[in-house]
Amino acid sequence: MANTRSAKKMVRKIARRTEVNTARRSRMRTFIRRVEEAIQSGDKSAAQAAFKEAQPEIMRASSKGVLHKNTSARKISRLSARIKAMA
Repeated sequence: MANTRSAKKMVRKIARRTEVNTARRSRMRTFIRRVEEAIQSGDKSAAQAAFKEAQPEIMRASSKGVLHKNTSARKISRLSARIKAMA
């Protein structure tokens, strides 16, 4: 348990950041799920539209420190490849 004033303050700050990061990660995953659902349904135009919305959300997560830069790049790349592979 935190003893000093600064340690107690850090506990509060970490709790706030965790809440914000959890919300950002959840939002990003929702956008990714929409793209994957569109891919599963076989609707290429819907998948492209969902991907256009998801891409900035994924990049925002990486710029805010929720994801590593390369992780977000990999996610975007793989989603893009799956959309291109659709007939």
